[in-house]
Amino acid sequence: MKSRWTEQGAREAIRRWAGTHGEDFALRLYTARLIGEDSTLVLHGGGNVSLKGAYRTILGESVEALFIKGSGGDLATLESNGMPALDLAYLRRLRALSTLTDDAMVNEFRTHLFDATAPSPSIETLVHAFLPPRFIDHSHADAILVLTNQPDVEALIREALGESVSILPYVRPGFELAKAIIDLYERKPKVEGIVLLQHGLITFGDDARTSYERHIALVDRCEKVIERRAARLATRTRAKVLVT
Repeated sequence: MKSRWTEQGAREAIRRWAGTHGEDFALRLYTARLIGEDSTLVLHGGGNVSLKGAYRTILGESVEALFIKGSGGDLATLESNGMPALDLAYLRRLRALSTLTDDAMVNEFRTHLFDATAPSPSIETLVHAFLPPRFIDHSHADAILVLTNQPDVEALIREALGESVSILPYVRPGFELAKAIIDLYERKPKVEGIVLLQHGLITFGDDARTSYERHIALVDRCEKVIERRAARLATRTRAKVLVT
């Protein structure tokens, strides 16, 4: 897998979307679409992306916001209205809670949108809110799922990605997942990403290109491990046929 970022594509994205919430927001949409257009990363409606930035209120105040893909939105065709903005400072305070049901969590999202008509934010909004990096990309890449659904999963992930990622056992999406991810991240904040077993991959960065290209590079390394192991299996199979 190779990065599909181009300077021309980035410039076109800035011309198209920067008028909404600035250049970072435009590049967020650009890389979101690059991920969404690849069916080996996400299917229609899958995956998630976010950006931490500023939202200007009707009073002219600049408020720290989390822009995140709306629930069920398609990354491949994502537009500015598909990235609802929420009050980030408030979302971060929710980490102090010991429990939060899905219904209560969704209510907190709806009541802390800056635009009441915006689509409902993703169920994984708190994952993106709790993690400190400005740009976050999340996919359900085929190569990641192939490795994380094997019995020797941790050895396979380390073979492919070494210590560049943290590994989190499966946790159902929601408040508990968000708490587990930020706890894991704070123990090892220099990693390039987090592999969620039986779920997918999260990468992050301070700019859109870094987060996106980290994602692609990690998936590419997983693909290469799968290819090597498939080649070894094919070689052993041919040898067994010749012997018999």
